[in-house]
Amino acid sequence: MATKKEIPRETKIHREELRLKNIYKLVPKASKGIIEGLIQRAAYMRITLEWMEIDLNDNGYVEMFSQSERADPYERERPIARLYNTMNKNYQSIIKQLSDLVPKPEIRFKGDGLDEFINERDD
Repeated sequence: MATKKEIPRETKIHREELRLKNIYKLVPKASKGIIEGLIQRAAYMRITLEWMEIDLNDNGYVEMFSQSERADPYERERPIARLYNTMNKNYQSIIKQLSDLVPKPEIRFKGDGLDEFINERDD
């Protein structure tokens, strides 16, 4: 059985950048310079987070740790778990910043007809 060929990390990051650029293509020209760096960071973070998730799923969030050979080991959070949480929070912040730069569509409330009905009755 053939194994799935692993896509290089740089390729994954580049594809994610293209995906994000397509999503945020409607950002006004004045904000284009701002989003370029945000998109690059977000793409890097997303691919890194995926890699970290695989490691955490395979190895868990905690590990047995001992200060010395004489001390009893105890369970502690793996450093990658803390890094993952911090990076995930920063990724979410960048995505929110990007989303805030996208122009919001003008929402026109179309009534349910009650106002028109009431106004007709008053005539």
